[in-house]
Amino acid sequence: MPYPARLNPHLDRAREHSKAWARELDMIDVPQHGTVIWTEHDLDSHDYALLCAYTHPDAGAGELDLITDWYVWVFYFDDHFLELYKRTGDIGNARTYLDRLELFMPAEGEITATPENPVERGLADLWARTVPHRSAGWRRRFAESTKALLDESLWELANINEGRLANPIEYVEMRRKVGGAPWSANLVEHSVHAEVPGEIAASRPMEVLRDCFADAVHLRNDLFSYQREVQDEGELSNGVLVFEKFLGLGTQQAADAVNDLITSRLHQFEHTALTEVPALFDDHCVDPAARAATFAYVKGLQDWQSGGHEWHLRSSRYMNEGAVSGTAGFGTSAARIFASVVDTAPQRLRAYSSTPFSAAVVPRPSLALPWPPRLSPHLAEARARNVDWARRTGLLDGVVWDERKLHAADLPLCAAGIHPDATADTLDVTSDWLTWRTYADDHYPLVFGATRDLAGAKAANFRLPAFMPADGAPMPTPATPLEAGLADLWPRTTAASRPAVRRAVETMTSSWLWELANQAQNRIPDPIDYVEMRRRTFGADLTMSLAREHALPPALHRTRPVQTLEHAAADVASLANDLYSYRKEIRYEGELHNAVLVVRNFLDCPEDRAVEVVTDLIHARLAEFDHVAATELPALYRDEATEETLLGFVRELRDWLAGILHWHENTGRYTEPELGYHPTAVPVFGGPTGIGTSSLRISSLLPAGH
Repeated sequence: MPYPARLNPHLDRAREHSKAWARELDMIDVPQHGTVIWTEHDLDSHDYALLCAYTHPDAGAGELDLITDWYVWVFYFDDHFLELYKRTGDIGNARTYLDRLELFMPAEGEITATPENPVERGLADLWARTVPHRSAGWRRRFAESTKALLDESLWELANINEGRLANPIEYVEMRRKVGGAPWSANLVEHSVHAEVPGEIAASRPMEVLRDCFADAVHLRNDLFSYQREVQDEGELSNGVLVFEKFLGLGTQQAADAVNDLITSRLHQFEHTALTEVPALFDDHCVDPAARAATFAYVKGLQDWQSGGHEWHLRSSRYMNEGAVSGTAGFGTSAARIFASVVDTAPQRLRAYSSTPFSAAVVPRPSLALPWPPRLSPHLAEARARNVDWARRTGLLDGVVWDERKLHAADLPLCAAGIHPDATADTLDVTSDWLTWRTYADDHYPLVFGATRDLAGAKAANFRLPAFMPADGAPMPTPATPLEAGLADLWPRTTAASRPAVRRAVETMTSSWLWELANQAQNRIPDPIDYVEMRRRTFGADLTMSLAREHALPPALHRTRPVQTLEHAAADVASLANDLYSYRKEIRYEGELHNAVLVVRNFLDCPEDRAVEVVTDLIHARLAEFDHVAATELPALYRDEATEETLLGFVRELRDWLAGILHWHENTGRYTEPELGYHPTAVPVFGGPTGIGTSSLRISSLLPAGH
């Protein structure tokens, strides 16, 4: 814990106020359906006012009262839901109970429903006291995070009823929602009167700060609450338990691994705040006042981390026999900071100590799906036309690719598998998109990474949207094979899929800048950040959109089961790619972005053990995919048409996965004869080429100031 904890001077007032507020709302000593949720002793010993005084040390007296009431409410909800629904497994009434809570947090307008229990009364009161003071953007974010906090309790309840333990990736994603830390981050903005500017609120750096904050908060809570949750409540939603079962560890070893993950997330938080946020300000021309507000928010998140840690050491809610007593100021927690920095230094240094082009000896992966691949009958013709297209657009430039590398990659085989029912023309488009994407993936590290030319890569990205005009605007003249390929593909892409394809291309190429920055720093990514960015660097959204015959309605696409299916499928495909490409990337390319290397670095384990963990993650995500399709997706079947649409969506994802794994098994891209092969450079587009020259050409075409 690298930040000192500080205590708000208004603690005693907040304690008195919150107890009176809870009593007024019947949270204390009043039975709910025959069960007393809290006694006065429970509330006093949990001491949520102390939590809020530590986590919001600079809040004024009135603000601390309000924040404390929010936390009293959310912990009461958690225990109320536990006693009435988790212990009984009553999922039907639990869903009705949660649906009603939406009535008391309207993003706009007044609350019109009448509250019927302490949870509803508390939410109605708090909503009216909080949201009128915030912007529309904040209200929307707060409503979403509050709803997620409430709704995902059903996920926990369903897992308890089924006796099902989540896999680590699933657990981290879901814990963010049900654990409430994104909700807490919204309240940090409120308490410091500093909202994150709307133009950057949804950016990668701000999302990473929020998610790192959330993961550290939740995993810390899992350490302290293991005894209460796992041994007393029969809870399955605990990170220590997840690590125990997935990695086959003893309880203390699993707790140590969770603690290492907390440290990794705090290191990621610092790295993002110091290296990515300032650049984000510059990219979006954020004014000084908004920059100050953002950094006040970042400091508020740090205060929450250290304050939450201090409270966990003291609250009787958790396994604190012999706990720290009383309260602590700056000196007590600060005394632990030096030891914390020293203890975690080896983990921090290990992330920067990778030796490029090191030996990599792993067996060829053996991955099987429960459904076979289907291949398009137009594959042979697509292969021939794909070579002509690559030559015509300049992708066979002799620097990144030549015809041998194109044939070895055999991207039409992948297209024929992920889109088996495509017409001949559509298969050509899919094949050419996959070829462009794979060429671009090779182009960025070779042309920009080898020279650490981050500015050139950003300049290249800046120009690409002009070759995907949303409004039919004329395109500029392509200056590179990358631009020429995109300019040719865009008119051939169906109008209905263009918005999704454009978003996917921009997301993918932006993620490659993240890879280049890590490469420049010789920094192995944090494991959670890696998995979530791998979906983007792999281009999962792009290839899924190409293979999709019918897009889902936006409201349906945003539902948790659909998002889970897409994320699980993306993880299976991208992690499988990491297994197949490990030798190519580590031995021949000096790459840092491979799940085997990331796991090996995080667990500090041998290479073969890291391969086992990644393989187990693939199988776990595949099992989760099947589980969601079988048990959660049917809840979205509102009518026959919706059911058929969703079943078709699952079939397309299965074809997508089968096609990708079949391609990995049969492509020459990762075979020994191709691993050390590099084309011989020849001139293209009438001028010299080589590492760095394309970025120079791009830069010369940009208007002044870019």
